[in-house]
Amino acid sequence: MENKDSTQKPKYNDAILAYSNATLGISMVVAVLIGVGIGYGLEALFGYRWLFWLGVIWGVLAAILNVYKAYKRQKRELDELSKDPKYAYQSKWDDDED
Repeated sequence: MENKDSTQKPKYNDAILAYSNATLGISMVVAVLIGVGIGYGLEALFGYRWLFWLGVIWGVLAAILNVYKAYKRQKRELDELSKDPKYAYQSKWDDDED
């Protein structure tokens, strides 16, 4: 049996990350639709109109949270890329320009 290193990335990790970034718009729409559905259900259940708008607000906030999480993930990936020695040459020459 082969011992796999625990730090080894999965084979399709890059494809999964690209797919995750491509579905950001879909996740925003789905979050708002789920919020609208919850709001509509609460309004139908309890009869208060403001519960519908509460659901809409929840959906919009969930969409904003999805964008924030995608931003943090992308920033982490770019920070890792900036530490790559392949790109260190460019940063060395950028410091001299003033």
